[in-house]
Amino acid sequence: MTSPSPEASPRRIRIEPELYTRFREEFMFRLAGNTETRRRIFRLRYDIYCEELGYEPPADPKHHLEFDAYDERAILCLIEHRKTGLAAGCMRLVLPDNGPDGHDCRLPLQEHGGDSLTHASLHPARLCLDHVCEISRLAISPLFRKHSTIDEIDSIVRQQQPFSNTDRETFPLIVIGLFLATYALLGLSNRPHAFAMMEPRLPRLLRMSGFHFIRVGETIEFHGKRNAFYIDQRRVEAEMNRDLMPLYRHIKETLAPQLEGALPHQAIATSS
Repeated sequence: MTSPSPEASPRRIRIEPELYTRFREEFMFRLAGNTETRRRIFRLRYDIYCEELGYEPPADPKHHLEFDAYDERAILCLIEHRKTGLAAGCMRLVLPDNGPDGHDCRLPLQEHGGDSLTHASLHPARLCLDHVCEISRLAISPLFRKHSTIDEIDSIVRQQQPFSNTDRETFPLIVIGLFLATYALLGLSNRPHAFAMMEPRLPRLLRMSGFHFIRVGETIEFHGKRNAFYIDQRRVEAEMNRDLMPLYRHIKETLAPQLEGALPHQAIATSS
């Protein structure tokens, strides 16, 4: 494994423990075990990836939904704001397909940037197929971003009383919650080797929360400059900041009973 460079090792963020408690009380985690939850996730992704960023064409423009073929073999997770019922954030874990065609076993980052994957050992093809997956389609609603304006919130929600400043104090924890949900799902599904295609800035920010991603690929152009990164869930769990552990355990306990109903059919077949 390569060591992070000094510039990529910023000081860890210190968050008051009371905020973690409030976050647990104000947000809930749902796996997409039914059509309604899947549609909510696809709608949020449409708002971000199609409308806001223009990265993807909508799969279902009539109903404002963004999804692709990888969703058929992915575990989908939604973060919901309890008080309003609004979708705050989402992510997915794409699993390799255990079908007979080797091409179908590829992860999305192998399709989009396979030649850029240059690490000598940390490559999806060099690891056990049953133990790898890819983190992708992370999205946070503009309503729940720290710097969303009151006008922006008002125009989207169309309500007279937008979130107060106190309400919004926990919003920066949504991205941490998404990654904690990711690590929980990696452990619960026994897939410790996770890859992700990210802009270089994000892993540096995640390191401030103690999440150490390793760059395993050269820079490519894919909706801007992107690199492939790798993380080992076992290392994350062993080295996690103790301030995060209560929230991590809470998320893991919440997701565990939901997992079987949210697994793709091929994953259910191989785990049974």
